[in-house]
Amino acid sequence: MVHELSRRDARRIAVRAQLLDADAEPDGLFEVARHLTMLQLDRTTAVAPSAELVAWSRLGDRCSLGDVEHAVDHLELVELNGMARPPEDIALYRADMARWIDKPNQTEWEEDVRDWMAANEACRQDILAMLRSDGPLPAGEFPDTTVVPWRSSGWNNDRNVGMLLDLMVARGDVASAGRDNGVRLWDLASRIYRDDPAVPSDEARVIRDQRRLAALGIARSKAPERGFARTEQRRRRR
Repeated sequence: MVHELSRRDARRIAVRAQLLDADAEPDGLFEVARHLTMLQLDRTTAVAPSAELVAWSRLGDRCSLGDVEHAVDHLELVELNGMARPPEDIALYRADMARWIDKPNQTEWEEDVRDWMAANEACRQDILAMLRSDGPLPAGEFPDTTVVPWRSSGWNNDRNVGMLLDLMVARGDVASAGRDNGVRLWDLASRIYRDDPAVPSDEARVIRDQRRLAALGIARSKAPERGFARTEQRRRRR
């Protein structure tokens, strides 16, 4: 069944779903994060970081500058793929993480990344060993022991450890452990993520889509959410 809406009604639905109408009274930062499902962690501060502005626009004086950053630094909200998320929501991504590196029917870029990670398995193991003994640690503490450099036409060219860490997040090896004076810390994912059972991939995708639609109110059909930026992969040279 097709439902047709006027632009006015569509705007009303979106405003209410986004907790921006006059009657919305969310009970604090964590209710906002849970309802919206994520807060984008963009550290650009023309006025204030994006996540702080989103929270303040829903909570007003009940939200102070730095509340989102404090919640992420203390793992009250968990950072994943540049978004601050409720800790319980990580269970909706863990099944995809577990099968990310060897899932069937991989695209060319996925095979390319898989091969790059396989060539640098020793560096991955070095990072995991350091985190087991000394974590959490900033990226600058990890020596670059890659044997095949990351090749890109963009700013990530030769950013070997950083790209490896991003891919280790995608496969559920490591996770952001907050920040220390603005510097991101890394630790074993098993120390950061809650030990909730992983929701099967197909079921998790449906739940994520339903919750995002509820948070947006109305949305155009689009490609599935991706765990790693494909635009960077397309720029990668063999």
